[in-house]
Amino acid sequence: MEMQQFYYDNKIVKKFLYATIIFGVVGMLVGLLIASMYLFPNLTDGVSWLSYGRLRPLHTNAVIFAFVGNAMFAGIYYSMQRLLKARMFSNVLSNVHFWGWQLIIVAAAISLPLGYTSSKEYAELEWPIDIAIALIWVVFGINMIGTIIKRRERHLYVAIWFYLATFITVAILHIFNSLALPVSGMKSYSVYAGVQDALVQWWYGHNAVAFFLTTPFLGLMYYFVPKAANRPVYSYKLSIIHFWSLIFIYIWAGPHHLLYSALPDWAQNLGVVFSIMLIAPSWGGMINGLLTLRGAWDKVRTSPVLKFFVVAITGYGMATFEGPMLSLKNVNAIAHFTDWIVAHVHVGALAWNGFLTFGMIYWLIPRMTKTTLYSVKLANFHFWIGTLGIIMYSLPMYVAGFTQASMWKEFNPDGTLKYGNFLETVKQIMPMYWMRAIGGTLFVIGLLVLVYNIIMTVRQGQKIEDELAEAPALQKISAKRIKGEKFHPWLERKPIQLALLATVAVLIGGLIQIVPTLMVKSNIPTISTVKPYTPLELEGRDLYIREGCVGCHSQMIRPFRSEVERYGEYSKSGEYVYDHPFLWGSKRTGPDLMRVGGKYSDNWHFNHLWDPQSTSEGSIMPAYKWLFDNKKMDYSDIQKKMEVMEQLGVPYSKEDIANAHNSISEQAAKIEKSLHADPDFVKSYEESRKAAGARGEEFVPMKDREIVALIAYLQRLGTDIKIKDNKPSK
Repeated sequence: MEMQQFYYDNKIVKKFLYATIIFGVVGMLVGLLIASMYLFPNLTDGVSWLSYGRLRPLHTNAVIFAFVGNAMFAGIYYSMQRLLKARMFSNVLSNVHFWGWQLIIVAAAISLPLGYTSSKEYAELEWPIDIAIALIWVVFGINMIGTIIKRRERHLYVAIWFYLATFITVAILHIFNSLALPVSGMKSYSVYAGVQDALVQWWYGHNAVAFFLTTPFLGLMYYFVPKAANRPVYSYKLSIIHFWSLIFIYIWAGPHHLLYSALPDWAQNLGVVFSIMLIAPSWGGMINGLLTLRGAWDKVRTSPVLKFFVVAITGYGMATFEGPMLSLKNVNAIAHFTDWIVAHVHVGALAWNGFLTFGMIYWLIPRMTKTTLYSVKLANFHFWIGTLGIIMYSLPMYVAGFTQASMWKEFNPDGTLKYGNFLETVKQIMPMYWMRAIGGTLFVIGLLVLVYNIIMTVRQGQKIEDELAEAPALQKISAKRIKGEKFHPWLERKPIQLALLATVAVLIGGLIQIVPTLMVKSNIPTISTVKPYTPLELEGRDLYIREGCVGCHSQMIRPFRSEVERYGEYSKSGEYVYDHPFLWGSKRTGPDLMRVGGKYSDNWHFNHLWDPQSTSEGSIMPAYKWLFDNKKMDYSDIQKKMEVMEQLGVPYSKEDIANAHNSISEQAAKIEKSLHADPDFVKSYEESRKAAGARGEEFVPMKDREIVALIAYLQRLGTDIKIKDNKPSK
């Protein structure tokens, strides 16, 4: 049989690996800065682009798409070439993919701190960047499929199945969740509203975890764990069951993020059922990974690479057991909106994604530089300090979550809330926030040790060059099944059929859940008293989105006695019909704001946003002083915003749109007038007027500043339906 010589492209792997390390350091340092802000809320006082609300999505995007994303691509590009016995389809496409992805990351790093955000969890980037993501993802897919077509290996190994499913599903999720109508170059509104937007977002959000953070890394597990252990995969049959059951079931589970919300009960219950079913395929994959190491445990004791892999797979097993448990309604009632979810997410991110990436880096770099790892002792030190960091991060967050849930729900014998002031909970969990920061610091120290170890390994090794390989050409064979050939082995040599079946498997769940909610209007009943936001309130809502307030405050009161007593009447689906996007939130660092409208005076909101601790002793909310700056609020896009909203079904009339600026002036003037009821406001207002004159600046009336628009929005929240008791929530 004639052998063909060719070269594996190691240079593209090197680029993605180096990007992984660089963005890992950046993303985790930003995370450490954010953890410090819980302890020192005014750490970046007055610097808008370093505020908590803007940095949090930067941290999540940097870790998910920059660190994990680049690691995923590095592992796929290395393993796929060797599994298919072929160089990547196109050097040009490989480099377009690499540089395009890095430009997207840089665009995110610039736009998010500047406040350009859609506010959707893990999908915050605005529409031009979303389009770029779709295009670069297609480039990646073409390169992958082209390589599969020109392969020299007949059968597609299990890792390739997971890579294909990742490409197909992420493309579907990203495109459908990102559908929006642009207002301007960096502003858009989601085409979905309220309950529909929430369902589509968490269909995406849950499955971004599934098909960006899980399936590609399972593919990497199936390649790198057997390679590092020099053992075959434990069970071929189990890998088949694992793959097909996982991609079919996972796509249904998104609604478990919306239990006890305004989402229709049938969709919630469907999400619960399939979430529980997820335990089986998830643990099947964990068992397959761990049992691959049978007979290699002596090697595990001496190999830092295998140590990282063992903890990674164990972390995957823990997270994928905990996820279905959290989807049980009685457990979700305790955990949702608390720091328990933060612990759960970070067990998966730090252990599963982080440690698998670290093990892969330690295995790849010495081989690609044709040397040995500079220091095994340092790698072992990284493993132990990283493991300690995960424990010290996650355990306090579990304790914080249980503490929050129990305090929020506890009543006195007379039927009143025992801890009526939300800040009592915050003060109670501050020691846990200190421990989290320490745990995060240990994890980052481990990463910095990796950076040093890899730099020294590269220096002592050879330059990373393309690797010569040899394999026989793939002989043509009939598309029909060979006599005696089982279905799946036949499918493994038919990539098109495999891809089509995978697409059908992931589409079924999405279609059954989402289509009825989008198409059947009776699923989302309307409420006659619910009206569109005024132009000033709409602008204030956009400021709320810009500042990332949804990261700490929910707008979803669940039908629990404790929540109704604390916040007011539980939320109705019809209250959100004009919300593009929805702002239900996923974490309560502060109280729910669904019924905050009218509970406090305009002056209270004014002082609270200037100095939260002045109105709420012990608050860990940062100040938003740039909202008070002596500059005019930009209302130039308000008519365009209302026109886009009108296209999306919000009933603004032509007269409403034409009269937008007058409406803003009238409502803003009323708020400014109410602010004058506070003597301290009058005094400071006059002082600032004189100071502006002394500097030769034009003095901007308070009614024209950003703070007034945000107050207008906050005062509107929850006022469209009659509430029995509108007392202040603390």
